[in-house]
Amino acid sequence: MSLKAEVIEKVSALLAAAFGLIAALAWNGAIQELFAQIFGDQSSLVAMFVYAIVVTIIAVIAVILIGRAAGKAKAEDEAAGRR
Repeated sequence: MSLKAEVIEKVSALLAAAFGLIAALAWNGAIQELFAQIFGDQSSLVAMFVYAIVVTIIAVIAVILIGRAAGKAKAEDEAAGRR
């Protein structure tokens, strides 16, 4: 892979991560407001832990699914390249 292609690949990955962070921050605010309405205005320690656990579980599941999809796509590309 050429240097130009590597730079473009890395920059695109960084931009995707940046947009992901922006989306995550937007969802964070929305979910915190939802938890505030469910548990009341006073954010208790229990509510904060429930929020953190739920978000972590969702993130882990998403990462696993994305990793599987990426692995499958890579295997398909490699199989197509061998033909």
